[in-house]
Amino acid sequence: MGSQSNAFFAVPQGPHGMLVEADRDERARQEFVRSFKAFIQSDVVPGIHATYHHEVKPLFERRAGHPPRDRHEIRELMTQHPLFRNYASLQRVSQELLWDVVLDSIERTLPELVERARLRGKTSCGSLTLDPALSLPKYAVGVDIHCMPGGYGGEGGPGDVTAGALYDRGVYLYALGMMGPMNDDIGGSAAKFVRDRFPDFKPRRILDLGCTVGHSTLPFVDAFPQAEVHAIDIGPSLLRYAHARAESLGKRVHFSQQDATATNFPDGHFDLITSSILFHETSAKALPAILRETWRLLAPGGIAVHGDLPPFWAMDEFNQFMLDCETWYNNEPYWGAMREVDQVALSIKAGFAPEKVEFCMAPSAYRAAAGHDRSFEAGEFAPGNAWQVLVTRK
Repeated sequence: MGSQSNAFFAVPQGPHGMLVEADRDERARQEFVRSFKAFIQSDVVPGIHATYHHEVKPLFERRAGHPPRDRHEIRELMTQHPLFRNYASLQRVSQELLWDVVLDSIERTLPELVERARLRGKTSCGSLTLDPALSLPKYAVGVDIHCMPGGYGGEGGPGDVTAGALYDRGVYLYALGMMGPMNDDIGGSAAKFVRDRFPDFKPRRILDLGCTVGHSTLPFVDAFPQAEVHAIDIGPSLLRYAHARAESLGKRVHFSQQDATATNFPDGHFDLITSSILFHETSAKALPAILRETWRLLAPGGIAVHGDLPPFWAMDEFNQFMLDCETWYNNEPYWGAMREVDQVALSIKAGFAPEKVEFCMAPSAYRAAAGHDRSFEAGEFAPGNAWQVLVTRK
């Protein structure tokens, strides 16, 4: 293990009433995977940078008379290099191991987790509405996004919460704890951004699109305690877990199983709409539909804030190439294509006025509070000390 690897070890995952409890051996395997991923980022990724800038790129320039033009040309060069091949293999193996070691704990404790979720639902301060008739979008369930077994729509039987438990613990390990103890840095950063940027804004109703297990939903409950908060996703297992998790933390959220491209809410129903890392997991057809639905659902004067990683135009070609490795090695088929889409143009086409559409940086709420200071390094989960947010106002 390299000397810098411990820099990636953050606080333990925050407790709540639905978090799967690993035994000693399971914890050891999970810590191994997290250490493995930290090793890749701290000890292997810098070598990929150095190899490209000091070996591959200069050799190409001498032969071609110009630098590589784009991430695709860089990829053609780097996939021939043994160091990069090793890196790509390590990334994929570490991701598959991640889900395997978390599944061990879930399979051992699943009956207890299902019962916990059932009991939380009986003493609910929020609500949960599932729709068995909902047709799950093929783009979302046709592939196990980021290699998660069963994907977002998976359901193992009545009352199942496997997908939620798997995602909750898996994201913490994947992000090396750098999303904060509650995995909520994107939502917390976006909520703080809204409060700081629009200090007089007091939304009555808030909607979180693609909420998964509510990591990014709950910060809006805290930031706007007077608001009625709704959250939607397509997976019943995710939503059962999300609802029980929120209840265990005493947070009132109304979860419902819906497709973000066509919800059942009335026109102009929400003052604030948000999403967190949703766009890069939606298809080229779904993304414009989500933006049109956002326009329909916003009340006059309403605001939408969509948080994700930076688009390709915000970084150089090599960092584009490195970030695009998620497309090739982590079952993220929409990742690279989404970052090339002109989201501003799509928002305008959806109905938003040009002067009310902008990209902004939302400073990381967790990293600022914890005193972390890290610059963006391609291949990491989060873009340094800020998240890119698409802000649209009606």
